[in-house]
Amino acid sequence: MSTAFDKQVEISAAPVVIEDIDEFIKLRAQFIASGKTVGFVPTMGALHPGHASLLRRARLENDISVLSIYVNPTQFDNPEDLNKYPITLESDKTLAKAAGVDFILLPQYQQIYPDRYRYKLSENDLSQKLCGAHRPGHFDGVLTVVMKLLNIVKPTRAYFGEKDQQQLQLICGMVDAFFMPVKIIACPIFRESDGLAMSSRNVRLSSKDRVQAPQFYETLQKSTTAQDARLELEAKGFNVDYVEDVGSIRYGAVWLGKVRLIDNVDFNSPAASLAETIEGIVNHPRISTRESDRQDSADNGRGAT
Repeated sequence: MSTAFDKQVEISAAPVVIEDIDEFIKLRAQFIASGKTVGFVPTMGALHPGHASLLRRARLENDISVLSIYVNPTQFDNPEDLNKYPITLESDKTLAKAAGVDFILLPQYQQIYPDRYRYKLSENDLSQKLCGAHRPGHFDGVLTVVMKLLNIVKPTRAYFGEKDQQQLQLICGMVDAFFMPVKIIACPIFRESDGLAMSSRNVRLSSKDRVQAPQFYETLQKSTTAQDARLELEAKGFNVDYVEDVGSIRYGAVWLGKVRLIDNVDFNSPAASLAETIEGIVNHPRISTRESDRQDSADNGRGAT
């Protein structure tokens, strides 16, 4: 049986780049009036093949695909990390065109935060654990900017990678809590051929650290317990923030030099190849990865906002 993923993405003209939020909102009203479905992938740029997979899926499952690129300062707890975040706009545009993206939204700080971040969204449970325990305020910034972008774009479906599993769960909880009419689609982790999860920050690894980095995923996957994994990673020279088992998922965050890496392994999922993880099903009503759910959402979401 063929699926949406058997189809080829149609590559046409370069995406339309829109910097003004008000201009995009007027455009979005036209989509609503014409009953078009919209797939949305919010990013901070420095795009890689993992992002491309999200963008292709958004293109295949919707009438219109939208990419946003915005390096959100409110989610950085370390100013040095913000200053060194890679900016690769021209190559991002090239990747977006190859993925069939229709529109690229490039908002500016003044429009995203006209209140200068006086108003923000907080979650007081999951956001305080794992990465939240080591990056104070990080998820406040993430949830705030994602809500703003979802309110601007008003997508039918929004696509997020499972590498940021904690972020994914928080966004799904936010969408449920505030009755937001969008379906969150969880997409599998994309890995390099040596197992390292693709990340925009990987380019900042030194050549020595890049060779060592794949041992992070390998150790998470093979260690019997989270504590065993932590001790083994420390013995291999990683500076470990945490390794914790929550349900069937093992979460980890480590440092190599000045680069922070995160990853997770779901032990309920079938074994993944090193090149690319398979799709896992996250047990949340707002997350869908199954082909049947994609078809249902396509049927039910036509014309939804």
